[in-house]
Amino acid sequence: MAISARPANDLPEPANVRSIDLRSAPTVRAGTFFWEGHDVVTGWHRHPYHQVEYALRGVAEVETPTGHYLLPPQQAIWIPAGLPHLTTLFDVTSVSVFFEPSMLPGPDDRARVLAAAPVIREMIAYGVRWPIERPESDVTADAYFDVLARLVLDWLDEEAPLWLPTTADPVIADVIAFTDTHLASATASDVCRAVGLSERTLRRRFVAATGMTWRTYLLQSRLLRAMTLLADGTGGPGGSRTILDVATAVGFDSPSAFTRAFQGLTGERPSAYRARVSRSSSP
Repeated sequence: MAISARPANDLPEPANVRSIDLRSAPTVRAGTFFWEGHDVVTGWHRHPYHQVEYALRGVAEVETPTGHYLLPPQQAIWIPAGLPHLTTLFDVTSVSVFFEPSMLPGPDDRARVLAAAPVIREMIAYGVRWPIERPESDVTADAYFDVLARLVLDWLDEEAPLWLPTTADPVIADVIAFTDTHLASATASDVCRAVGLSERTLRRRFVAATGMTWRTYLLQSRLLRAMTLLADGTGGPGGSRTILDVATAVGFDSPSAFTRAFQGLTGERPSAYRARVSRSSSP
């Protein structure tokens, strides 16, 4: 279920976007930023360099002018230089790698979620020894990040459809908010009553504003919420939330229907996904 994001110029830029350059020295072409701490919502900001953020533990979320992206464990997100974004980290350990734009020429201007191959996961983790704030660069660090940049360029072709659209249309924004708030039970008629639209207008206007149908949005949102619940080892009594619990919580009538939809999005069964992310989150 791969759905292409819309161009960034389809939506106005958020107000009050801060420009943040973490470098202490302009000669540093690349480096990392390690996060392990309190929950944080960053506010809208941009960087003068490309960013790859990898979630070692927990689930991060990134919002851009065109989409809302989920970053589960063992996934990474590509955020191109200059793209406004807002990051939410709840109980997350992550590593961001920053690259001077000249090191990765050609990628387009949208974010994308990437499945982290083992070699890239290891390289990102190893790169923590060279933080972006270091006072000067050196030959070893430059060579290391040059190799990682080449791998990232190849990696950008392996996009995971773990995103939801956002919109500047206030009525469709209300539709999205209602849908996400009532994810397990929302129907088209419920949404239309809540926002004052006919179902025909909802179908037409939602596609025009987001590039996908409302029903596709509902399914995608349910599955991304399910990924968050499956990655949360503390959920349910004693941390033992079952696949049925998760399926029911996000609005599926049966585990089999949930498994088919989840596998269609992620390429793996819910039980296999939970086992994998649990291993990656273990100390």
